[in-house]
Amino acid sequence: MASQTCSADTLAAMLGTNTTNATAAATLICDQFNTISTKFTDTAYAVDSTYLLFSAYLVFSMQLGFAMLCAGSVRAKNTMNIMLTNVLDAAAGGLFYYLFGFAFAFGTPSNGFIGKHNFALKDIPSSVFDYSYFLYQWAFAIAAAGITSGSIAERTQFVAYLIYSAFLTGFVYPVVSHWFWSVDGWASASNLDNLFLGSGVIDFAGSGVVHMVGGIAGLYGALIEGPRIGRFDHTGRSVALRGHSASLVVLGTFLLWFGWYGFNPGSFTKILSPYESGNYYGQWSAVGRTAVTTTLAGCTAALTTLFGKRIISGHWNVTDVCNGLLGGFAAITAGCSVVEPWAAIICGFVAACVLTGCNKLAEKYKYDDPLEAAQLHGGCGAWGIIFTALFAKEKYVNEVYPGKPGRPYGLFMGGGGKLLGAHVVQILVIFGFVSATMGPLFFILHKLKLLRISPEDETAGMDMTRHGGFAYVYHDEDGIPMKKIEPASSS
Repeated sequence: MASQTCSADTLAAMLGTNTTNATAAATLICDQFNTISTKFTDTAYAVDSTYLLFSAYLVFSMQLGFAMLCAGSVRAKNTMNIMLTNVLDAAAGGLFYYLFGFAFAFGTPSNGFIGKHNFALKDIPSSVFDYSYFLYQWAFAIAAAGITSGSIAERTQFVAYLIYSAFLTGFVYPVVSHWFWSVDGWASASNLDNLFLGSGVIDFAGSGVVHMVGGIAGLYGALIEGPRIGRFDHTGRSVALRGHSASLVVLGTFLLWFGWYGFNPGSFTKILSPYESGNYYGQWSAVGRTAVTTTLAGCTAALTTLFGKRIISGHWNVTDVCNGLLGGFAAITAGCSVVEPWAAIICGFVAACVLTGCNKLAEKYKYDDPLEAAQLHGGCGAWGIIFTALFAKEKYVNEVYPGKPGRPYGLFMGGGGKLLGAHVVQILVIFGFVSATMGPLFFILHKLKLLRISPEDETAGMDMTRHGGFAYVYHDEDGIPMKKIEPASSS
């Protein structure tokens, strides 16, 4: 919001010589005017900060969604284990993102590769960042770690979760987010002094930065660990190891849907920004449009998956529909702010097809991902990056990324191929960097025998062998009741 000023000398001259004590009158009027102007400025900061904090709370609520989705998607004997890992992602991620991650991601001024200021939030708040911005970005960082935990569920040692979660949130994710979101990042659309290919990368809320990073990290973890015992029989035929609670899957999906309204619209970080002062249309309209495109992409992907799975398998499968819905959300995340609602429908439709295709490839090559996280977040995230480069609208690009008129925009919208070129580079560098960091980490953990649990522990279930008992009473595949084990009395 532009600040308003009032000059007593100028106003006194305008009042004229006939006014009794014109200078005193002008000073009084200007003092009142400046007080009101200051209040408006304070209100703008408060409104924008409140909006960002509320968005951070919504994104953080996605952790509950991840926890419920993961719990429902694994077998009951591993429920406590997977929920504990979700708590760990938030807790360990909070400390490491505070100490290192935020500085690597947004510490400015810096070079194009990595930030180098604001470690442990030093010198914050400042004119650039406030605490609310850190909280919002932390919620994104732990979302990336939560994605990875789903890929390696039901067979991973607890110490491996600790190590990978700290490394991902403290270094890998922050470096990638610096490249594409920091004002100094080499491919950031906000780096007006040095726009990559004249456009920078438009990954508004993180189809690449969050979803591809988490999905590719999970891909390497699951590949190096290998499939769960019993996932493929001795002939190589796929055997479904179904999650134990469709109810938890649906609950988690709706919680994630709710949180996505902080994930995508919240990425504006401000809402009180008029595009043309005094006009009904402003950034608040763009925020609303972003919520609409997010909704339409998810809904379309869900319906496409519903009927597609019906044709393929002959069943109406609720868990597959939930994954399809989330795939649509992951895909629209990059371009949610710069595309028309009708384009979001195309995005969701293709995302469902991409997810189905990735799952077929995973089955063919005996890749086991209990939550389809690599396929969903990695595959659909990559499609979302390409989709944005095809359908970004010129008007919206200039509004959301101001200060550099004439930017390239979507290829199919008449904007040429520069944005598409930048986005292809984004996919390649994310895949390469995450492969070069998380791949060796998981390999080292594997060689040190810190990655996968023993076959005996895996068969019995980690809740029993690693966490003191089952989450609740249930019956295993043979109909034997498995009861929760209470801690033994110390007396």
